[in-house]
Amino acid sequence: MAEAEVDAFRVAVEEADAASLAPFGWMLASRADIPGRRLNFYPGEMRSPCAFVTDAQADISVVRLERRPLEVVYMERHWKHTQAFLPLGGQPFVLAMAPPSDGDVPALDAIRAFRFDGAAGFCMRVGCWHEFPFALADGTDVAVVLRSETYRNLANVVGDEASGDDLDKKNLRRRAGRAIAIDV
Repeated sequence: MAEAEVDAFRVAVEEADAASLAPFGWMLASRADIPGRRLNFYPGEMRSPCAFVTDAQADISVVRLERRPLEVVYMERHWKHTQAFLPLGGQPFVLAMAPPSDGDVPALDAIRAFRFDGAAGFCMRVGCWHEFPFALADGTDVAVVLRSETYRNLANVVGDEASGDDLDKKNLRRRAGRAIAIDV
């Protein structure tokens, strides 16, 4: 039996740049608009596009992403830390996000999707709603920096969602009653 056609809410992909990402966080790249400072012991300079925020142990994981349908199923947010996604190997990816909000889920019309070209990463604001990155090619490696507690919270699954002191992961597809498709 064929699956019934589902009404889809569509989100167009935008190219990631510092200005368009400002409501969600900070592009992680060496940019001329970020003041540099000299390194004391080595030639070159250092730029700090943002501060990573956490008050507890953080983990760095390398995730190998495979392509999956460009549909936002889950959105999650974290209250105790920023989270960073750093491409390894120059592969592009898409990240769907909505600004921090007080609601139980983000408004569909607040969701935006950004294509990262693989040369820059992203550090999102505390409370920013997001879906896990979408690979545009199989075998895309992304370093993920997040609070260790979040991994434990992801194991606290009730039905098709997860929660904890630093995690609010919602099945947005089910709650919205429709598919949220990303148009590349």
